Amino acid sequence: MDRLQLADFLRRRREALQPEDVGLGRGSRRRTSGLRREEVAALCDMSVDYYSRLEQQRGPQPSEQMLAAIARGLRLTIDERDHLFRLAGHTAPARALRSDHVSPGLMRILDRLADTPAQVMTALGETLAQTPAARALFGDETRFRGPMRSVGYRWFMLPEARDVYPAEDHPTHTRQFTADIRSVLATHGPGSRAAAIVDDLLAHSPEFAEAWEAHEVRTSHEREKRVQHPEVGVMQVQCQVLVDPEQGQTLLVFTATPGTDDHERLQLLTVIGTQRMSAT
Repeated sequence: MDRLQLADFLRRRREALQPEDVGLGRGSRRRTSGLRREEVAALCDMSVDYYSRLEQQRGPQPSEQMLAAIARGLRLTIDERDHLFRLAGHTAPARALRSDHVSPGLMRILDRLADTPAQVMTALGETLAQTPAARALFGDETRFRGPMRSVGYRWFMLPEARDVYPAEDHPTHTRQFTADIRSVLATHGPGSRAAAIVDDLLAHSPEFAEAWEAHEVRTSHEREKRVQHPEVGVMQVQCQVLVDPEQGQTLLVFTATPGTDDHERLQLLTVIGTQRMSAT
C-alpha cells in the first residue's frame, strides 16, 4: 500500500469532481474547488472520518469492497479504478514486466513486418526489437542503456527524442508518457526501475514534476497519431497494438491508409531505411 500516492490520488480526483457531476447543488458559500470530503464520503457510503484518514495517509488498508465503493463515488474511469486498487496494495488487471527476452512468436511476427515500422516494447517503454522501417522512423532505440532505455525517460531528458512528433502535439505526449510511467510504478511499487525513473525525473525535469503533480491516469492510447521525419515530412499513422501477456510486452505496428499521401510517405520511409542499412 502506497499511502502517499493513494492520499494524493484521492485528493486530486475529489478536487476535480464538481458538484454538478454528481447531481449536487453548488450553492453560494462553496469555497473548495471540487467536492468536500463529507460529500465524497456520502457518495461512497462510508464515514467522513474513514475517508478523511485515507486522504491524510492515516487510514488502514481499504478492502476491495471499500475501494469499489470509492471508485463508484469518485466516478473513476476503469483505468483510474485499477490504479486505485494498485495504490491500495490490491491486485488489478495488469501485467508485470517479466523479461527483456522477446518470445519466438512475437519475433516471427516482427520478421514478417520488415517493410513496416514495428517494434516490441516493455511496459516501461523500453524497445527490445525493431524492424528496419521502425529504425528509419524512430532511430535505433535498442542502443540505449540504463534509464535512457525508457522512451518516457528520454522524452523528458533527451531533447532530440521529441523530434519524431510535431511540436504542437508535445503536450499530449508529455501527459501520456507521464501516465504510462505512473501506471508501471503503481504495479511494481517502491524499489522498482519505475520508481528510480520517477525519482530521477522529479529531481531533474520541472516539466515532468508538473505533469506528475496532476496525478493523471490513463492506460489507453490514441490509435491515430502524427509522426514526422526530416526527409519525408509529417505523416498521420495508425498504431495497432498486439499484447503478449506472458512476457508483459507489446508489439506496436504503424500503418497509414492506402491511397493517401501518408501511405506514400510511409512507403518512402521504408526505402530510405533499406538504403541506410545497405550503406552501413
